[in-house]
Amino acid sequence: MPRRERLEKKAEAMERQYEENSLMLNKDQEEFQVTEAVFDRPTLEGIYRLIHRKIIDKIKGVLKAGKEASIYWGLDYDGRELAIKIYYTSTSEFRKGMMKYIEGDPRFKRFRKDSKSIIYTWTQKEYSNLQLAESAGINAPRPISFYRNILVMSFIGLDGVPAPLLREISLEDPNQFYDQLTDEIRFLYQKAGLVHGDLSEYNIMVWEKKPVIFDFSQAMLKFHPLAEELLRHDIETINSYFVKIGVNVYDNIALMEWIKTGEA
Repeated sequence: MPRRERLEKKAEAMERQYEENSLMLNKDQEEFQVTEAVFDRPTLEGIYRLIHRKIIDKIKGVLKAGKEASIYWGLDYDGRELAIKIYYTSTSEFRKGMMKYIEGDPRFKRFRKDSKSIIYTWTQKEYSNLQLAESAGINAPRPISFYRNILVMSFIGLDGVPAPLLREISLEDPNQFYDQLTDEIRFLYQKAGLVHGDLSEYNIMVWEKKPVIFDFSQAMLKFHPLAEELLRHDIETINSYFVKIGVNVYDNIALMEWIKTGEA
């Protein structure tokens, strides 16, 4: 039997299992409703491939179902916790906004413009950005693997409970945390060559009293024409949040200069 046909048959079996069990092992289905579009046939084939490659052992439950993707808690074959991000392939409005973040990136000069190919490129882009962040020592999820619209990362949290978001927690020392975060933004720019582009209290976790930056899908190389505008947006958004919680923040322009050059 050809390999492609075997994968399709495995996907069919997984689809039947999903229909019967919703692919969830430990979560209350009324509280954690899975979007049907996540588990289309190509996605099921992708999950099977990652299981076959021993990247994923179990998918335990959904952590978050957003407009663009769902994030699941899983385990690898050594029992280590995973975060599995599955991008929806049927959200047309989301796809329209992706193009400006992909075009102009020399890493993705050639990619097909059909809907699924754009989503697959977007997934690869986030994986590549996380690799750059990891190589620079940025406090972020560690990239493990990706396939099609599925991204596998290290889990930030413990026993299936994710680390709290910045907006969900009262910081013990907001000034110190702000300094740590601005250091991370600077290292991201200077060492990883990236601008996050969508930084806010919604995509910064607090783990072991330190900031953990996540959601790198829209992050740009610092030489991209849009990078400076996005860096300015990140700075203004972060400063605005920390002003609200009583931190004496750095001037926007001075902070941007320091992030880019190391001088203020």
